[in-house]
Amino acid sequence: MIINPNGFREYDARWLFEKDVDLEGINSLGKGLGSQIIKNTNKDNPRIIVGHDYRSYSENIKKALIQGLISTGCKVEDIGLSLSPMVYFAQFSLETDALAMVTASHNENGWTGVKMGIKKGLTHAPEEMKELKDITLNKNFIKGKGSSKNIANFKKIYSDNLIKNNKIKKKIKAVVACGNGTAGVFAPQILRAIGCDVIELDCELDWSFPKYNPNPEDLKMLHAIANTVKENKADIGFGFDGDGDRCGVVDNNGNEIYSDKIGLLIARNLAKKYKNSKFIVDVKSTGLYLKDKILLDNNCKTIYWKTGHSHIKRKVNLEKALAGFEKSGHFFFNKPLGYGYDDGINSAIQICHLLDDQNKMLSEIVNDLPKTYQSPTMAPFCKDDVKYEVVDDMIDKVKQLKKGNFKIDNQSITEVLTVNGVRFSLEDGSWGLIRASSNKPSLVVVTESPVSDARKKIIFEFINDLLQKTGKIGEYDQKI
Repeated sequence: MIINPNGFREYDARWLFEKDVDLEGINSLGKGLGSQIIKNTNKDNPRIIVGHDYRSYSENIKKALIQGLISTGCKVEDIGLSLSPMVYFAQFSLETDALAMVTASHNENGWTGVKMGIKKGLTHAPEEMKELKDITLNKNFIKGKGSSKNIANFKKIYSDNLIKNNKIKKKIKAVVACGNGTAGVFAPQILRAIGCDVIELDCELDWSFPKYNPNPEDLKMLHAIANTVKENKADIGFGFDGDGDRCGVVDNNGNEIYSDKIGLLIARNLAKKYKNSKFIVDVKSTGLYLKDKILLDNNCKTIYWKTGHSHIKRKVNLEKALAGFEKSGHFFFNKPLGYGYDDGINSAIQICHLLDDQNKMLSEIVNDLPKTYQSPTMAPFCKDDVKYEVVDDMIDKVKQLKKGNFKIDNQSITEVLTVNGVRFSLEDGSWGLIRASSNKPSLVVVTESPVSDARKKIIFEFINDLLQKTGKIGEYDQKI
């Protein structure tokens, strides 16, 4: 049996299949998860929703997981080929006790993983992942007699739930790009049904991902969407990740609009309809939320929180926030707009409502925001067993520099936020972030300046210099 302990990450499990986990290891994970669900629900035969993405090996992995779950006494309800949000929705719709989605999301081919949850609308947080890891690796399994059954045609129930009450008046011409991932059999049909004129890009399922990973932060995918938008004179381009819980956006001119700014535009649109609302954003997000006039005029509050779909989901739930936004493209809509979890297609629908409500092109709406210069999300390689130690060192270093009134491009450090890694702000509102990736052996670096592109780059050079001096980082996936 192979099951690398490092595969138990902050809020889901991810491994390279066969190298770091085999089917026997996945079976043990199923036994561990089943035991955890029984322990936390106090039920001998809890019901659990299971689905899988379109990777070539995902169905076999799901079968091994199900066997493990059944051996503990769980009653498995298998909804088949799914998006992660379809599995999340199924827990509400079918009123089950827990869920497990077999997916490695946007990770490269060869990766597999499982997203799990017990309380409705939430997925495992670090505490639950630690408990699951301990149960699984120590083989503290409960034995029972479970069962498995297939739920037919749940795709239609999920799709119909998104389509109802979301019809738009304006005929929006939308490029829908899925990177040959699972969203290809969902997103085009749903967006057509609400009233969009859809141009499909790489929506055919192909588990080899022949062009690029289905990842709306991948520059190759964004460039392909941009070119298709311009060729077709489209109003907008949407890019969905491999399991459909994230959405990236390209405007009518072919420009990528970072998801934190799209989130701000949606928040502004919602603030007028839902005054006194709270919005949760992750620490990678633009600093514009805090001083936004429309949000402040409508008495809306923004809270910066830990990056990661599980962390933001929980904070949205805890604060009873109307919505949450992550720079990676995870958007969370609470009642009455959703159930609090991340759904890339619902995100696209909310953006369509934004365009429907305003008689402007997306590029014009974006231009209403103050100009800032943002870096993409950059990820230097850093081993899983040292990445948190490196980040702790960076926190200490930045705090020391602030105390010593160190200046970056003649700007003092005015604030250090350590809720998730270290985010430091300068006098002019520029900022930089260093944190550990939750699902890969890497760090995450982001910078932004409201003043100039040059200052954005100087902040990155400052961060990169600190990191290089540790001797513990490798190549970046992309850099400015």
